[in-house]
Amino acid sequence: MAKSISPFLVVCVLAVLASSIASATVVEHSLYIKNLTVNHLCSDQVVTSANGSVPGPTISVHDGDTLVIHVVNQSPYNISLHWHGIFQLLSGWADGAEYITQCPIRPGHSYKYKFNVTGQEGTLWWHAHSSWLRATVHGALIIYPKPNPLKPNPYPFPTPYKEVPIILGEWWNANVVDVEKQGLARGHTPNFSDAFTINGKTGDFYACYEHDTYKLKVVPGKTYLLRIINAALYNPLFFKIANHTLTVVAVDAIYTNHYVTDIVAIAPGQTADVLLTSNQSVGSYQIAAQPYITVPGDPPINRTISRGILVYDYEGHTPSSNPVNKVALPAFNDTSTAFTFFSNLTGLTEGPKWVPVPLHVDEHMFVTIGLNLIPCKPGDATCEGPSEQKISAAMNNHSFVFPETLSMLEAFYSGVGGTYTDFPNYPPSRFDYTEPSLKSDLTTIYAPKGTTAKRLKYNDVVQIVFQNTAFISIETHPIHLHGFNFHVLAQGFGNYDPRRDEKKFNLVNPHIRNTMAVPTGGWAVIRFQANNPGVWLMHCHLDMHVPWGLATTFMVENGPTPSSTLPPPPKDLPECLISDDLLSSSKPGQVVDAE
Repeated sequence: MAKSISPFLVVCVLAVLASSIASATVVEHSLYIKNLTVNHLCSDQVVTSANGSVPGPTISVHDGDTLVIHVVNQSPYNISLHWHGIFQLLSGWADGAEYITQCPIRPGHSYKYKFNVTGQEGTLWWHAHSSWLRATVHGALIIYPKPNPLKPNPYPFPTPYKEVPIILGEWWNANVVDVEKQGLARGHTPNFSDAFTINGKTGDFYACYEHDTYKLKVVPGKTYLLRIINAALYNPLFFKIANHTLTVVAVDAIYTNHYVTDIVAIAPGQTADVLLTSNQSVGSYQIAAQPYITVPGDPPINRTISRGILVYDYEGHTPSSNPVNKVALPAFNDTSTAFTFFSNLTGLTEGPKWVPVPLHVDEHMFVTIGLNLIPCKPGDATCEGPSEQKISAAMNNHSFVFPETLSMLEAFYSGVGGTYTDFPNYPPSRFDYTEPSLKSDLTTIYAPKGTTAKRLKYNDVVQIVFQNTAFISIETHPIHLHGFNFHVLAQGFGNYDPRRDEKKFNLVNPHIRNTMAVPTGGWAVIRFQANNPGVWLMHCHLDMHVPWGLATTFMVENGPTPSSTLPPPPKDLPECLISDDLLSSSKPGQVVDAE
């Protein structure tokens, strides 16, 4: 007669097994950045790609893994890659922000990005952080929970039948590097994209769509997890599937309370995890990605739509030839629908990775954001922006300039002085920030150019009020903070009023993000803890706004222990052209005032 197995022994064996499986592993990939000819809209276009595809490959890891990415630059352009939303705890050298944490990888050179994925799970993405190359150099970065045989379903929602990355993008029938250069040289808004895409496909709104339409095949009665990423350069988007509801369960790789909606609003840089249940009549249904246009009036913005098809398809069934069910979309400028979506999101406080709101604040900041102008000499033919001047952009009346001879992180680590000026906590003056007549106020419309940084002590809690301005236009600005997540405490329209609007703060279960879509003509309040030493870029994720200057940086000093001290750079860190005598012997991690 067989002996019975002790329940205690079973538990111990399972615990050991769980520990073994959950142990961190090293995940390695190679990305070859090279030219690729792609056919959209009936014509061929040479683009920069990763591993010969657009979008590039999906990279999957588990929480606790070490990710190693070998990037080989076989393109004609300088490039760096950013791992959007990854904390980069003590690995700021791998953040990939060009001239902030590294100099670019030159053509014919390579760089090994190596970092731990710690305390995160969900949908993020990776993309080029040089020029406009992220238009075609990007891909999904999916972080799965740590494996645990004692918990077959690792999610705080029912196990989905299948998971599907959905990457929304933009397409130019032009060289995007040239498009950006032309806009900068002439000082005006560059040419808008020729099409939108869903997983690299344009869809039937455009010409030559027969082999260029994304199809999502589903089995009736199943639930799918759609991992939606907005990789567009310029446009917030509405995402919708005809006759189906979507349940939002996470944004920017942080779980949310379930929010049922028929439409998702998603700004460039943001991600959203949604559950889709195939509970409609067997047939075909349109999938749509439509731009949400936040500039008032009738701006010359691309009003086209990328459309895919959801098809009920399973063994023994042939998809019906009946007409595709059409999707009903909001107006392109439906700010009410977008604001309803963003403002209804709340954090899942009992879920994995939840972090309570810090209740004390060490640094209060009020940061104006928006477009402004660079003055031109009369008759300068290169100035084709408003009032025959050049468009610029600024935060707190400081228009950011990226260094080119030394990355800011190298300057921070080596104690190099004279590399930046201090970024102020407040704008130089108060005014009616959202008043349209600001366009004619030349006393405040110009912003000086320079490299700026806000210095923070380790573990400082920072609260930022982002205030949109109306100098050139009123539009939404998706502000992305590298190196940290933040709590979104409140958002609204008009000018922020602390006496009125602090009462709206959600300090209990606000949703958490790494990219905040500041409402058009409005404001938003975020709060984060600076617990990661290094230099971290904060910028608008509308790509033309970055070279115009809508950015700044945070320099977070080292903490008191080795585990809170930035380690030295890797030996293969790409180099800028710099003479050795610029480097000082100051203590690593010491922040030196600008001279």
